[in-house]
Amino acid sequence: MNKLLAALALALAVATALPLSVQAQAPAAPVPEPVASAPAKTPQQEKVAHCSEQATSKTGDERKAFMKECLAAKRASQTGKMRSCSEQAKGMKGDDRKAFMKTCLSS
Repeated sequence: MNKLLAALALALAVATALPLSVQAQAPAAPVPEPVASAPAKTPQQEKVAHCSEQATSKTGDERKAFMKECLAAKRASQTGKMRSCSEQAKGMKGDDRKAFMKTCLSS
């Protein structure tokens, strides 16, 4: 019985070692890296892209001034929209206010 177990263990060791040595000799195929999708742009990146698109004909200080004004105007309009929606939502609470603000700000 011991001889049988020893022979079985030896056969198992040889069988498991054989594919590893054969595999080590074979050239490894390059593993393709997964293609990462581009992350979504943040609202700030979208603003910059939009203003930059409009400023394509401008250069130097003129472009810099335009970009500053364009980005500031976008922020001011969003702040104004937030104030307006918040004023309209006075008296609302909880889920009703949250739902109203979501629709008001998205329009």
